[in-house]
Amino acid sequence: MSSPARVIGIIVGAVAILGIGVYAPAMLLGPLPAVTVQTVAGGATGAPASAPLALPEAGASALAVVGDDGAATVLATAGDPEIVPMGGAAKLVTVLATLDSLPLPVPGEGEGPLIKIGPADYTDYLRYEADGSRALQVSPGDSWTERDVVRAIMLTSSNNHADTLARWAFGTVDAYVDGANAWLADAGFTSSTVADTTGLSGENTTTADELARLTALVLENPSLAAMLDEPDQTVLGSHSAPDLVDRDNSDGVREITRSYTDQAGLASVFTTEVRVEGANAPSRIIGVMLLMPDYETLDPAIAAAVASVTASAAPVTVISQGTVYAKATSAWGSTSDLIATVDRAEAPWGGSIGEASISVEPFTTSSSARDIGRVTVATGADEVSSPLRLSTEIRDPGPIWRLTHPFPVINAFIEAQG
Repeated sequence: MSSPARVIGIIVGAVAILGIGVYAPAMLLGPLPAVTVQTVAGGATGAPASAPLALPEAGASALAVVGDDGAATVLATAGDPEIVPMGGAAKLVTVLATLDSLPLPVPGEGEGPLIKIGPADYTDYLRYEADGSRALQVSPGDSWTERDVVRAIMLTSSNNHADTLARWAFGTVDAYVDGANAWLADAGFTSSTVADTTGLSGENTTTADELARLTALVLENPSLAAMLDEPDQTVLGSHSAPDLVDRDNSDGVREITRSYTDQAGLASVFTTEVRVEGANAPSRIIGVMLLMPDYETLDPAIAAAVASVTASAAPVTVISQGTVYAKATSAWGSTSDLIATVDRAEAPWGGSIGEASISVEPFTTSSSARDIGRVTVATGADEVSSPLRLSTEIRDPGPIWRLTHPFPVINAFIEAQG
Protein backbone atom coordinates (compact mmCIF):
# COMPACT_ATOMS: atom_id res chain seq x y z
CA MET A 1 0.00 0.00 0.00
CA SER A 2 1.48 3.35 -1.10
CA SER A 3 1.95 6.29 1.24
CA PRO A 4 0.14 9.61 0.56
CA ALA A 5 3.46 11.31 -0.24
CA ARG A 6 4.21 8.71 -2.86
CA VAL A 7 0.81 9.20 -4.51
CA ILE A 8 1.27 12.95 -4.61
CA GLY A 9 4.71 12.51 -6.11
CA ILE A 10 3.39 10.25 -8.81
CA ILE A 11 0.65 12.75 -9.68
CA VAL A 12 3.02 15.72 -9.78
CA GLY A 13 5.47 13.77 -11.89
CA ALA A 14 2.77 12.69 -14.29
CA VAL A 15 1.54 16.29 -14.67
CA ALA A 16 5.10 17.50 -15.23
CA ILE A 17 5.79 14.82 -17.84
CA LEU A 18 2.48 15.60 -19.56
CA GLY A 19 3.15 19.33 -19.43
CA ILE A 20 6.58 18.92 -20.91
CA GLY A 21 5.18 16.63 -23.56
CA VAL A 22 2.62 19.24 -24.62
CA TYR A 23 4.35 22.54 -23.86
CA ALA A 24 7.66 21.85 -25.51
CA PRO A 25 6.28 20.71 -28.88
CA ALA A 26 3.76 23.57 -28.86
CA MET A 27 6.47 26.15 -28.24
CA LEU A 28 8.99 24.60 -30.61
CA LEU A 29 6.59 23.99 -33.48
CA GLY A 30 4.15 26.88 -33.04
CA PRO A 31 4.07 29.93 -35.35
CA LEU A 32 6.25 32.93 -34.65
CA PRO A 33 4.87 36.47 -34.32
CA ALA A 34 5.08 38.55 -37.53
CA VAL A 35 7.96 40.96 -37.88
CA THR A 36 7.12 44.65 -37.30
CA VAL A 37 7.86 46.94 -40.27
CA GLN A 38 8.27 50.67 -39.77
CA THR A 39 8.91 53.13 -42.59
CA VAL A 40 12.02 55.25 -42.40
CA ALA A 41 11.56 59.01 -42.45
CA GLY A 42 13.14 60.54 -45.52
CA GLY A 43 13.19 57.21 -47.32
CA ALA A 44 12.38 58.96 -50.61
CA THR A 45 15.46 59.32 -52.76
CA GLY A 46 15.56 63.10 -52.84
CA ALA A 47 15.25 63.14 -56.62
CA PRO A 48 16.08 66.48 -58.24
CA ALA A 49 13.11 68.68 -59.02
CA SER A 50 11.66 68.39 -62.50
CA ALA A 51 12.07 71.25 -64.95
CA PRO A 52 8.92 73.38 -64.54
CA LEU A 53 6.34 73.61 -67.31
CA ALA A 54 5.90 77.06 -68.82
CA LEU A 55 2.36 78.21 -69.61
CA PRO A 56 1.14 81.77 -70.09
CA GLU A 57 -0.76 83.58 -67.36
CA ALA A 58 -3.11 85.03 -69.95
CA GLY A 59 -6.09 83.08 -71.23
CA ALA A 60 -6.60 79.41 -70.42
CA SER A 61 -3.92 76.83 -71.18
CA ALA A 62 -3.09 73.17 -70.69
CA LEU A 63 -0.36 70.68 -71.53
CA ALA A 64 -0.98 66.94 -71.71
CA VAL A 65 0.92 63.79 -72.63
CA VAL A 66 -0.72 60.98 -74.59
CA GLY A 67 -0.31 57.56 -73.02
CA ASP A 68 0.06 54.16 -74.64
CA ASP A 69 -3.71 53.75 -74.45
CA GLY A 70 -4.26 56.90 -76.51
CA ALA A 71 -5.73 58.87 -73.60
CA ALA A 72 -4.31 62.23 -72.57
CA THR A 73 -3.00 62.85 -69.06
CA VAL A 74 -3.05 66.55 -68.24
CA LEU A 75 0.36 67.69 -66.97
CA ALA A 76 -0.36 71.32 -66.16
CA THR A 77 -2.95 74.05 -66.57
CA ALA A 78 -2.68 77.81 -66.25
CA GLY A 79 -4.86 80.87 -66.48
CA ASP A 80 -8.63 80.59 -66.30
CA PRO A 81 -9.70 77.12 -65.10
CA GLU A 82 -13.37 77.77 -65.84
CA ILE A 83 -15.43 77.06 -68.96
CA VAL A 84 -14.45 79.46 -71.76
CA PRO A 85 -15.19 79.86 -75.50
CA MET A 86 -13.20 77.40 -77.63
CA GLY A 87 -13.20 79.18 -80.99
CA GLY A 88 -12.29 77.13 -84.06
CA ALA A 89 -11.49 74.09 -81.91
CA ALA A 90 -15.23 73.41 -82.10
CA LYS A 91 -14.54 71.98 -85.56
CA LEU A 92 -12.73 69.09 -83.88
CA VAL A 93 -16.05 68.16 -82.30
CA THR A 94 -17.75 68.44 -85.71
CA VAL A 95 -15.32 65.95 -87.20
CA LEU A 96 -15.21 63.55 -84.24
CA ALA A 97 -18.98 63.43 -83.72
CA THR A 98 -19.50 62.74 -87.43
CA LEU A 99 -16.81 60.10 -87.76
CA ASP A 100 -18.12 58.32 -84.70
CA SER A 101 -21.10 57.14 -86.76
CA LEU A 102 -19.77 57.61 -90.31
CA PRO A 103 -16.07 56.68 -90.03
CA LEU A 104 -13.54 57.32 -92.74
CA PRO A 105 -11.73 54.36 -94.30
CA VAL A 106 -8.13 54.10 -93.13
CA PRO A 107 -5.70 55.87 -95.47
CA GLY A 108 -5.17 53.98 -98.70
CA GLU A 109 -8.42 52.03 -98.46
CA GLY A 110 -10.87 54.50 -99.97
CA GLU A 111 -12.05 58.07 -99.75
CA GLY A 112 -15.43 57.51 -98.16
CA PRO A 113 -18.87 58.29 -99.61
CA LEU A 114 -19.49 61.19 -102.01
CA ILE A 115 -21.09 64.30 -100.55
CA LYS A 116 -23.04 66.33 -103.09
CA ILE A 117 -22.84 70.12 -102.83
CA GLY A 118 -26.35 71.57 -102.77
CA PRO A 119 -27.78 75.09 -102.70
CA ALA A 120 -27.44 75.41 -98.90
CA ASP A 121 -23.76 74.45 -99.10
CA TYR A 122 -23.10 77.03 -101.81
CA THR A 123 -25.03 79.68 -99.88
CA ASP A 124 -22.90 78.95 -96.81
CA TYR A 125 -19.75 79.46 -98.86
CA LEU A 126 -20.94 82.83 -100.18
CA ARG A 127 -22.02 83.97 -96.69
CA TYR A 128 -18.76 83.05 -94.95
CA GLU A 129 -16.74 84.55 -97.80
CA ALA A 130 -18.66 87.82 -97.53
CA ASP A 131 -18.18 87.89 -93.75
CA GLY A 132 -14.43 87.42 -94.08
CA SER A 133 -14.60 84.07 -92.29
CA ARG A 134 -12.59 81.09 -93.43
CA ALA A 135 -14.22 79.44 -96.42
CA LEU A 136 -13.13 77.11 -99.22
CA GLN A 137 -14.85 77.43 -102.58
CA VAL A 138 -17.54 74.98 -103.63
CA SER A 139 -19.91 75.00 -106.59
CA PRO A 140 -23.47 73.67 -106.84
CA GLY A 141 -23.50 70.16 -108.26
CA ASP A 142 -19.96 69.35 -107.11
CA SER A 143 -19.33 66.09 -105.28
CA TRP A 144 -16.68 65.91 -102.59
CA THR A 145 -15.54 62.72 -100.93
CA GLU A 146 -15.98 62.50 -97.20
CA ARG A 147 -12.20 62.50 -96.81
CA ASP A 148 -11.83 65.71 -98.83
CA VAL A 149 -14.53 67.45 -96.81
CA VAL A 150 -12.81 66.43 -93.58
CA ARG A 151 -9.46 67.57 -94.99
CA ALA A 152 -10.98 70.94 -95.84
CA ILE A 153 -12.12 71.29 -92.22
CA MET A 154 -8.89 70.05 -90.63
CA LEU A 155 -6.36 71.76 -92.90
CA THR A 156 -8.09 74.96 -94.04
CA SER A 157 -10.57 75.36 -91.14
CA SER A 158 -13.29 75.85 -93.75
CA ASN A 159 -16.50 76.97 -92.07
CA ASN A 160 -18.72 76.08 -95.01
CA HIS A 161 -17.29 72.55 -95.15
CA ALA A 162 -18.00 72.13 -91.43
CA ASP A 163 -21.65 72.96 -92.12
CA THR A 164 -21.67 70.66 -95.17
CA LEU A 165 -20.31 67.71 -93.19
CA ALA A 166 -22.83 68.20 -90.37
CA ARG A 167 -25.74 68.62 -92.77
CA TRP A 168 -24.73 65.47 -94.65
CA ALA A 169 -24.35 63.41 -91.47
CA PHE A 170 -27.19 64.76 -89.31
CA GLY A 171 -29.67 66.26 -91.81
CA THR A 172 -29.50 69.82 -90.43
CA VAL A 173 -27.02 71.89 -88.45
CA ASP A 174 -29.50 72.10 -85.57
CA ALA A 175 -29.77 68.31 -85.51
CA TYR A 176 -25.97 68.17 -85.50
CA VAL A 177 -25.78 70.45 -82.44
CA ASP A 178 -28.13 68.14 -80.53
CA GLY A 179 -26.26 65.03 -81.67
CA ALA A 180 -22.80 66.47 -80.98
CA ASN A 181 -23.71 67.56 -77.45
CA ALA A 182 -25.10 64.10 -76.77
CA TRP A 183 -21.87 62.61 -78.13
CA LEU A 184 -19.79 64.87 -75.87
CA ALA A 185 -21.80 63.85 -72.84
CA ASP A 186 -21.57 60.15 -73.69
CA ALA A 187 -17.80 60.49 -74.12
CA GLY A 188 -17.45 62.04 -70.66
CA PHE A 189 -16.78 65.64 -71.70
CA THR A 190 -18.93 67.32 -69.08
CA SER A 191 -17.55 70.86 -69.56
CA SER A 192 -17.76 71.03 -73.37
CA THR A 193 -20.76 72.29 -75.35
CA VAL A 194 -21.19 73.23 -79.01
CA ALA A 195 -23.69 75.66 -80.52
CA ASP A 196 -22.62 75.41 -84.16
CA THR A 197 -20.18 73.50 -86.37
CA THR A 198 -17.61 76.28 -86.75
CA GLY A 199 -16.81 77.79 -83.37
CA LEU A 200 -17.88 81.26 -84.50
CA SER A 201 -20.45 81.39 -81.72
CA GLY A 202 -19.19 82.24 -78.25
CA GLU A 203 -21.50 79.52 -76.93
CA ASN A 204 -19.06 76.83 -78.10
CA THR A 205 -17.34 76.35 -74.76
CA THR A 206 -14.91 74.06 -72.98
CA THR A 207 -12.05 74.04 -70.47
CA ALA A 208 -8.40 73.89 -71.53
CA ASP A 209 -7.77 70.52 -69.90
CA GLU A 210 -10.92 68.95 -71.36
CA LEU A 211 -10.04 70.22 -74.84
CA ALA A 212 -6.62 68.58 -74.47
CA ARG A 213 -8.30 65.24 -73.71
CA LEU A 214 -10.67 65.69 -76.64
CA THR A 215 -7.73 66.41 -78.97
CA ALA A 216 -6.24 63.05 -78.02
CA LEU A 217 -9.23 61.44 -79.78
CA VAL A 218 -8.25 63.26 -82.97
CA LEU A 219 -4.70 61.93 -82.77
CA GLU A 220 -5.98 58.43 -82.02
CA ASN A 221 -7.97 58.37 -85.29
CA PRO A 222 -5.61 57.02 -88.00
CA SER A 223 -7.23 58.99 -90.82
CA LEU A 224 -7.11 62.30 -88.96
CA ALA A 225 -3.59 61.65 -87.65
CA ALA A 226 -2.40 61.00 -91.22
CA MET A 227 -3.83 64.33 -92.38
CA LEU A 228 -1.99 66.16 -89.62
CA ASP A 229 1.30 64.26 -89.79
CA GLU A 230 1.70 64.38 -93.57
CA PRO A 231 -0.80 66.86 -95.01
CA ASP A 232 0.84 66.88 -98.45
CA GLN A 233 1.22 63.11 -98.70
CA THR A 234 -2.31 61.99 -97.85
CA VAL A 235 -4.17 60.67 -100.87
CA LEU A 236 -6.32 63.42 -102.37
CA GLY A 237 -9.54 63.19 -104.28
CA SER A 238 -10.42 65.73 -106.95
CA HIS A 239 -10.40 68.76 -104.65
CA SER A 240 -7.42 70.47 -103.06
CA ALA A 241 -7.37 71.37 -99.37
CA PRO A 242 -4.06 73.16 -98.70
CA ASP A 243 -2.65 73.24 -95.18
CA LEU A 244 -3.52 76.72 -93.92
CA VAL A 245 -3.72 75.95 -90.21
CA ASP A 246 -0.17 75.00 -89.23
CA ARG A 247 1.77 78.19 -88.56
CA ASP A 248 5.28 76.79 -88.99
CA ASN A 249 6.07 73.16 -89.73
CA SER A 250 9.83 73.62 -89.36
CA ASP A 251 9.94 73.49 -85.54
CA GLY A 252 8.42 70.08 -84.92
CA VAL A 253 5.18 71.62 -83.68
CA ARG A 254 1.98 70.72 -85.53
CA GLU A 255 -0.83 73.21 -85.02
CA ILE A 256 -4.18 71.43 -85.18
CA THR A 257 -6.41 74.48 -84.87
CA ARG A 258 -5.61 78.17 -84.97
CA SER A 259 -8.46 80.63 -84.96
CA TYR A 260 -9.69 84.04 -83.88
CA THR A 261 -13.17 85.15 -82.85
CA ASP A 262 -14.30 88.18 -80.89
CA GLN A 263 -15.54 85.96 -78.04
CA ALA A 264 -12.71 83.41 -77.93
CA GLY A 265 -9.79 85.62 -78.91
CA LEU A 266 -6.88 83.68 -80.37
CA ALA A 267 -7.17 79.94 -79.84
CA SER A 268 -4.57 77.32 -80.66
CA VAL A 269 -4.40 73.57 -80.22
CA PHE A 270 -1.04 72.03 -81.10
CA THR A 271 0.95 68.85 -80.77
CA THR A 272 4.59 67.83 -80.79
CA GLU A 273 6.69 64.77 -80.07
CA VAL A 274 9.23 64.57 -77.27
CA ARG A 275 11.81 61.83 -77.00
CA VAL A 276 12.34 60.34 -73.57
CA GLU A 277 15.62 58.57 -72.88
CA GLY A 278 15.14 54.82 -72.84
CA ALA A 279 11.63 54.89 -74.33
CA ASN A 280 10.87 52.84 -77.43
CA ALA A 281 8.95 55.67 -79.10
CA PRO A 282 8.62 59.43 -78.64
CA SER A 283 5.85 60.76 -76.42
CA ARG A 284 3.06 62.77 -77.99
CA ILE A 285 2.36 66.12 -76.31
CA ILE A 286 -0.82 68.17 -76.69
CA GLY A 287 -0.99 71.89 -75.97
CA VAL A 288 -4.08 74.08 -75.68
CA MET A 289 -4.11 77.88 -75.48
CA LEU A 290 -7.44 79.73 -75.45
CA LEU A 291 -8.35 83.40 -75.03
CA MET A 292 -4.88 84.55 -76.07
CA PRO A 293 -4.87 88.35 -76.52
CA ASP A 294 -2.54 88.63 -79.53
CA TYR A 295 0.00 86.79 -81.67
CA GLU A 296 2.85 88.45 -79.76
CA THR A 297 1.63 86.54 -76.71
CA LEU A 298 0.53 83.31 -78.39
CA ASP A 299 3.52 82.38 -80.54
CA PRO A 300 6.22 82.88 -77.87
CA ALA A 301 3.99 81.06 -75.40
CA ILE A 302 3.80 78.01 -77.69
CA ALA A 303 7.59 78.01 -78.11
CA ALA A 304 8.16 78.36 -74.37
CA ALA A 305 5.68 75.59 -73.55
CA VAL A 306 7.30 73.19 -76.01
CA ALA A 307 10.80 73.98 -74.72
CA SER A 308 9.71 73.43 -71.12
CA VAL A 309 7.93 70.15 -71.77
CA THR A 310 10.98 68.92 -73.66
CA ALA A 311 13.17 69.76 -70.67
CA SER A 312 10.70 68.13 -68.29
CA ALA A 313 10.98 64.85 -70.22
CA ALA A 314 14.57 64.34 -69.07
CA PRO A 315 14.41 61.31 -66.75
CA VAL A 316 15.34 61.74 -63.10
CA THR A 317 16.28 58.92 -60.77
CA VAL A 318 13.26 58.41 -58.54
CA ILE A 319 14.31 55.19 -56.77
CA SER A 320 17.94 54.24 -56.17
CA GLN A 321 19.11 50.69 -55.60
CA GLY A 322 20.11 50.17 -51.96
CA THR A 323 18.00 53.01 -50.57
CA VAL A 324 16.50 52.13 -47.18
CA TYR A 325 12.72 52.62 -47.08
CA ALA A 326 11.78 50.75 -43.88
CA LYS A 327 13.17 48.78 -40.94
CA ALA A 328 12.00 45.33 -39.87
CA THR A 329 12.17 44.33 -36.21
CA SER A 330 11.34 40.87 -34.84
CA ALA A 331 9.96 40.04 -31.41
CA TRP A 332 13.25 38.28 -30.61
CA GLY A 333 15.38 41.35 -31.37
CA SER A 334 16.60 40.73 -34.92
CA THR A 335 16.52 43.83 -37.17
CA SER A 336 17.05 44.42 -40.87
CA ASP A 337 16.61 47.27 -43.36
CA LEU A 338 14.18 47.00 -46.28
CA ILE A 339 16.04 48.25 -49.35
CA ALA A 340 15.14 48.89 -52.98
CA THR A 341 16.67 46.35 -55.34
CA VAL A 342 16.71 48.33 -58.61
CA ASP A 343 17.24 51.85 -59.90
CA ARG A 344 14.13 53.44 -61.40
CA ALA A 345 14.13 56.66 -63.44
CA GLU A 346 11.15 58.44 -64.91
CA ALA A 347 10.28 61.56 -66.90
CA PRO A 348 8.36 63.63 -64.34
CA TRP A 349 6.83 66.03 -66.93
CA GLY A 350 7.11 69.01 -64.64
CA GLY A 351 5.39 67.29 -61.74
CA SER A 352 6.73 66.85 -58.25
CA ILE A 353 8.12 63.55 -57.02
CA GLY A 354 5.62 62.09 -54.55
CA GLU A 355 6.17 60.37 -51.22
CA ALA A 356 7.22 56.74 -51.21
CA SER A 357 4.47 54.21 -50.54
CA ILE A 358 5.51 50.91 -48.95
CA SER A 359 3.63 47.61 -49.12
CA VAL A 360 4.99 44.53 -47.32
CA GLU A 361 3.36 41.13 -46.93
CA PRO A 362 3.40 39.93 -43.27
CA PHE A 363 6.35 37.61 -42.59
CA THR A 364 8.18 36.06 -39.68
CA THR A 365 11.55 35.07 -41.14
CA SER A 366 13.13 35.73 -44.49
CA SER A 367 16.40 35.54 -46.33
CA SER A 368 17.89 38.59 -48.02
CA ALA A 369 17.48 36.94 -51.42
CA ARG A 370 13.71 37.14 -51.85
CA ASP A 371 11.30 40.04 -52.44
CA ILE A 372 9.17 40.79 -49.41
CA GLY A 373 7.48 44.00 -50.50
CA ARG A 374 7.44 46.92 -52.94
CA VAL A 375 8.09 50.64 -52.84
CA THR A 376 6.09 52.88 -55.20
CA VAL A 377 6.69 56.57 -55.89
CA ALA A 378 4.31 58.80 -57.86
CA THR A 379 5.78 61.05 -60.56
CA GLY A 380 4.25 63.77 -62.67
CA ALA A 381 2.17 61.56 -64.95
CA ASP A 382 2.90 58.04 -63.77
CA GLU A 383 4.51 56.04 -60.99
CA VAL A 384 7.55 53.83 -60.60
CA SER A 385 8.25 50.98 -58.21
CA SER A 386 10.93 48.58 -57.04
CA PRO A 387 10.88 45.31 -55.09
CA LEU A 388 12.09 45.47 -51.50
CA ARG A 389 14.40 42.96 -49.85
CA LEU A 390 16.02 42.64 -46.43
CA SER A 391 19.57 43.90 -46.07
CA THR A 392 20.30 40.93 -43.78
CA GLU A 393 18.24 37.81 -43.20
CA ILE A 394 15.97 37.39 -40.21
CA ARG A 395 16.24 33.84 -38.85
CA ASP A 396 14.19 31.66 -36.52
CA PRO A 397 15.16 32.60 -32.92
CA GLY A 398 15.77 28.96 -31.94
CA PRO A 399 14.44 26.67 -29.17
CA ILE A 400 15.68 28.57 -26.14
CA TRP A 401 13.83 31.77 -27.07
CA ARG A 402 10.71 29.82 -28.02
CA LEU A 403 10.64 27.90 -24.72
CA THR A 404 11.24 30.99 -22.60
CA HIS A 405 8.77 33.29 -24.43
CA PRO A 406 5.47 31.39 -24.49
CA PHE A 407 3.14 34.38 -24.73
CA PRO A 408 4.32 35.72 -28.16
CA VAL A 409 4.11 32.19 -29.59
CA ILE A 410 0.65 31.60 -28.08
CA ASN A 411 -0.58 34.97 -29.43
CA ALA A 412 0.79 34.16 -32.88
CA PHE A 413 -1.02 30.79 -32.75
CA ILE A 414 -4.32 32.46 -31.80
CA GLU A 415 -3.94 35.07 -34.60
CA ALA A 416 -3.16 32.32 -37.10
CA GLN A 417 -6.38 30.50 -36.11
CA GLY A 418 -8.35 33.70 -36.54
